[in-house]
Amino acid sequence: MHILVSNDDGYRAPGIAVLANALSVEYEISIVAPERNCSGASNSLTLERGLRACQIAENSFYVDGTPTDTVHLAVTGLLKKMPDMVISGINAGANMGDDVLYSGTIAAAMEGRHLGLPAIAVSMNSYMPAHFDTAAKAVLQLLKTLNKGSFAASTILNVNVPDIPWADIKGFKATRLGNRHKSEGMIMQRDPRGDPMYWIGPPGEAQDAGEGTDFYAVTQHYVSVTPLQIDLTRYDSLAELENWLMIQHY
Repeated sequence: MHILVSNDDGYRAPGIAVLANALSVEYEISIVAPERNCSGASNSLTLERGLRACQIAENSFYVDGTPTDTVHLAVTGLLKKMPDMVISGINAGANMGDDVLYSGTIAAAMEGRHLGLPAIAVSMNSYMPAHFDTAAKAVLQLLKTLNKGSFAASTILNVNVPDIPWADIKGFKATRLGNRHKSEGMIMQRDPRGDPMYWIGPPGEAQDAGEGTDFYAVTQHYVSVTPLQIDLTRYDSLAELENWLMIQHY
């Protein structure tokens, strides 16, 4: 199997190196990742300028664009051989609950799925992980499991891993997304010229974090695996909306 490895932390991030090295023992891999840290880039595409891709090794490139750009280029012609799967990570910092709306890590996997490939996003529950190897082992274990079964074609697996030694991991849990409290307020500072500048406030703490959620699984030392889908349609509201629209029309 040929696996495309990408991320949103940039091609020099330690997490992508650990993941690529672990996968290369059993699989053929290519790396196409952003030139710089693009955390929070979500699904943005670069459309108003050309992108540059720099080859740094055989089947290894960085792109001066977003995580979505990197996967799009890789799958639509940059690589000589089409990948069979996209794995995004290993991200420094969890992508649980509302985080998936902003995450470049999730976006890279989502672009792979959008282009017809199975996709996994993997993140550590720490901004300064000490155990990237635990997440790499979790991915290898998942790949062996996936080879024995199948998932719906539209599914992305969002994997979050506690930052603890592999021996302390209790197992895997199928989870749903939890929720956070709203973000803290923005922070205003002054630049050296005295002009105001603004920082996005820190994300809120977990709110919906009970049993069954990704938050709960990770705090209990399980690897959280959440199936995500691209289709955002709220199907249970279609009939109600249709009735409302008919009333408005007449």
